[in-house]
Amino acid sequence: MESWRNRKTLILGRSDMMGLLTPAEYNACVEQAYRMHGEGRFYMEPKGHIVLDKYPGEWEAMPSYIEEPEAAACKWVSIREENRKKFELPTVFSILIYTHPETGFPLAICDGSYHTVMRTGAAGAVSAKWLARKNSTRLAIVGAGNMAEGALATCNEVFPWQDVRVWSRSQETLNEFVATQQPKYSGFEIRTSTDLEEVVPGADVVVTITPARDPIIKDEWIGPGTHIAAVGADKGGDQELESSILARARIFVDDIRQCRTDGEINVPLAQGLITEADIAGEIGEVVAGKKEGRRSDEEITVFDSTGIALQDSATVPLEYERAVAAGVGVEKKMIST
Repeated sequence: MESWRNRKTLILGRSDMMGLLTPAEYNACVEQAYRMHGEGRFYMEPKGHIVLDKYPGEWEAMPSYIEEPEAAACKWVSIREENRKKFELPTVFSILIYTHPETGFPLAICDGSYHTVMRTGAAGAVSAKWLARKNSTRLAIVGAGNMAEGALATCNEVFPWQDVRVWSRSQETLNEFVATQQPKYSGFEIRTSTDLEEVVPGADVVVTITPARDPIIKDEWIGPGTHIAAVGADKGGDQELESSILARARIFVDDIRQCRTDGEINVPLAQGLITEADIAGEIGEVVAGKKEGRRSDEEITVFDSTGIALQDSATVPLEYERAVAAGVGVEKKMIST
């Protein structure tokens, strides 16, 4: 067996990471992350934030250890809300460091941007699998940036959509989304609008994936049986849904420690419109069979996803394995002999 002192670290860029896993595999990895969370087989603190008034957005630090597959990883995320408009860059950049649990050896340093797009999308998709009505056919995606690509790809593995609608404030962004994404799908036509009221009402599953600081989804648009995957809110003050939606929904979160301060529930909690007693549980408890998810076809369900570090440590081992097998990336010796 090769000595650890002679091992090299694999460095993977965005193009190296793309295509290593299928959308269905991202879903499976994220579902496993939630299962381990529900069983308590992990070590993870809530994500750390650095927010500067100077640049709209934030940095996030996300370390975690998961028991199965046994892995440790840390992701450093840069979110810059003006990137697309000002610099023609993605809103989210991230670097993922994958380490061997026993030795701490850095097995890989990866661009985490595409990885994050897909595993973030998978969060919404897995919640739809476990919480949406089984006969769901109409999907609304609120937001058409990079993250929407992952949301559509992973949600497409869960239900046979007949009606897919996408909203953005920018018609240019919508045109770009359709041009790049429609060729990947033959079962439905992507319909777009800059008017949310043309996109959200009547949808069986609504995935919200914007950096909104004020509610953009109105209570009156959400009918009985709707499932909402609220993926956008991930820092204090963020809010995509009118608080009254949460007041009449069955709510699940990914990690209550993060969500109470950073998630979709943070503002309604602070306002006293809901309490933590109104939270039905964490999605991992549903996946692990500890709590019941949807209880009727009429119930409104909401999944508050802040994005947990376990999603990264559950996914990167398979990405690393595939990258090694494919021979992509560059190897670099990180320690001296």
